[in-house]
Amino acid sequence: MKLSLYIAKRYLFAKKSRNAINVISGVSVTGVAVGTMALIIILSVFNGLEEMVRSIFNTFDPDLKITPAKGKTFIPDQQMLQLLSNVNGVSCYSLTIEENALLRYDDRQTIATVKGVDDNYAQVTGIDSSMWDGDFILKSDKGRDYAIPGIGIANYLGVGLNFIYPINIYVPRRSASATINPDDAFNRSFIFPSGIFQVEQSYDSKYIYVPVNFARDLFDNRDGVSTIEIKLSPNASEKTVQRDVENIFGNDFVVKNRFEQQEIFYRVMRSERLAIFLILTLIIIIASFNIIGSLTMLIIEKERDIEILKSLGADRDLIRRIFIFEGWMISIIGALIGLTLGFFVCWLQQTYGLVKLNSDSLLLNAYPVVMKMKDFIIVPLTVLAIGYWAAWYPVRYLTRKYLDKDEKQV
Repeated sequence: MKLSLYIAKRYLFAKKSRNAINVISGVSVTGVAVGTMALIIILSVFNGLEEMVRSIFNTFDPDLKITPAKGKTFIPDQQMLQLLSNVNGVSCYSLTIEENALLRYDDRQTIATVKGVDDNYAQVTGIDSSMWDGDFILKSDKGRDYAIPGIGIANYLGVGLNFIYPINIYVPRRSASATINPDDAFNRSFIFPSGIFQVEQSYDSKYIYVPVNFARDLFDNRDGVSTIEIKLSPNASEKTVQRDVENIFGNDFVVKNRFEQQEIFYRVMRSERLAIFLILTLIIIIASFNIIGSLTMLIIEKERDIEILKSLGADRDLIRRIFIFEGWMISIIGALIGLTLGFFVCWLQQTYGLVKLNSDSLLLNAYPVVMKMKDFIIVPLTVLAIGYWAAWYPVRYLTRKYLDKDEKQV
């Protein structure tokens, strides 16, 4: 093993009689390095985008969400809620109810989702840390109800915290009958804003938070809720708690974790990540054909050396290992250079944000990059596997010309 590796290093770095072999070897190293660097950078960018999206979703989505399997609302059973409070790993929970409604402010109006939440909601989610203006206050000390619209709704309606006009909310009555006066078909209430939140454009333009009792009166649903949202303890096992909650509420309810709440988005993102990985791997495979060309020319050039090694007692496996090691060293050098360059580029982006994001809907102004150790393990293993195949096939095929021929003659 040491002898074959020593000779392979000599062949790789020694000057060849044909300069084309040196050029092709250099091109092979460059191709593998560029492909490896591209894989590291792309995967790190996907990691950053996933972390950014997850942080946005985590601001709005709870750790676990309980919804009815059928229908939009349900009346929570107090015994189930007591059992839920006693589940090991459940920190707190919040009762919420939501419905689409017409919002009117001064002479402007829009459709939005009114979400009634209780006092625990800010602890279950991180919405109170995403206030653009004002504070996340649902009820004053004197018992006055307040609303917190998203910045998209606030901008469209022209809502400010000046308390000049209240936000008027219109919801169709559940028991409305045919009437000449259209106002009789709607429940109407008004509320002043206490703050404006900003999470992400799709949420900011859709939701307005109000106290849960205010929403129940508005929706004619005195005891109903749409969801029970759960906050887990820091060291709790999500799968274990989810299974325990499912056992409490039974088949009439659906319990979803954060991934399942945004399952389509996460699956699409992971599919895109896999597709990009496969495409760049294909590029590395194409670049590895240069290794085949380099080894082919080297074996032809070293025909006399092969004869000398055979006369000195070298067997078939030793001679093949020499050229396989050379091809593998080309892949190793290219992979190391690519990993180093990829790490350096990602570090520059993390530190200085060189590539900017031209979007006003995101909280970041530069592409997020997150480097993960698993990428620095999977990528070089993939590159080395491709490099080994690119070296093994031509060596096995071409050395047969010089080895098997002599064995037949003997």
